[in-house]
Amino acid sequence: MPQNKATLTGLIAILLWSAIVGLIKSVSEGFGAIGGAALIYTCSAVLLLFTIGFPNIRKFPRSYLIIGSVLFVCYELCLSLSLGFTHSGRQAIEVGMVNYLWPSMTIVLSVIVNRQKTSLLIIPGVIISVMGICRVLGGDSGFSLSEMASNIMDNPLSYGLAFSGAIIWAIYCVVTKRIAQGSNGITLFFILTALTLWVKFLLSPQPEFVLSAKVWINLALAAMAMGFGYAAWNVGILHGNVTILAAASYFIPIISAVLAAFMLNSQLSVSFWQGTAMVSLGSLACWWATRTVAEKKLSCKAS
Repeated sequence: MPQNKATLTGLIAILLWSAIVGLIKSVSEGFGAIGGAALIYTCSAVLLLFTIGFPNIRKFPRSYLIIGSVLFVCYELCLSLSLGFTHSGRQAIEVGMVNYLWPSMTIVLSVIVNRQKTSLLIIPGVIISVMGICRVLGGDSGFSLSEMASNIMDNPLSYGLAFSGAIIWAIYCVVTKRIAQGSNGITLFFILTALTLWVKFLLSPQPEFVLSAKVWINLALAAMAMGFGYAAWNVGILHGNVTILAAASYFIPIISAVLAAFMLNSQLSVSFWQGTAMVSLGSLACWWATRTVAEKKLSCKAS
């Protein structure tokens, strides 16, 4: 595939992933938090079986099979349930923004674990990302500790799951890169996530389904966004311009907030958008801190 088309395919994946927050929340309103998530991951797994196929597990490194599966399933549970258990569309968007701390966390963890070279720009990058989340959670008051505490205590489960998910995904990104040895277990991981959610669904009381055409449409869109998103990203990373895709991925929080606000009919304040921009800017600064050092090393070698 030509590089331009592969890059465009990767950018489409970013757009699909950006719609996840609004779609998961919409589906949960009809099927419940657990039932909706179980249906989304089941349908996504089916799509991945047809697009990527089922991997040869026997060729997987055992550490990747075990650790990768556990980390991936735990993250997807945190992501889907944190959004499903929110009390409103506005809260779902805020919770989704907390989850987007993972890019900064991934880079920091990579520096610590893999001893990746970085510049001092990573420090303000992390600070800006965290301050952005604080501004988002501060509501119309901006940087208000009391307002932040009030928002979090209104639904500590969702905010806690989102923050835990950000940490887990950062660990997954850093660890699996070292142990996967080129293996791609995404289809298996989606199947395991779906099975885990169905077990939880069967073992706990669930609300009645509130079905409508809109709910079914959102379920189909959510499954396609999940399944096709991973498939498209895989094409982009393998054959496209990785630098462009990496830079574009750090704008997912902004795109996600725009799409979610439209889908969930939520009014977002100026301070929220400022905080969202800070999250993206901070993540981009962290990425640039490592990229700048790598480019300097290459230029030195070339000379």
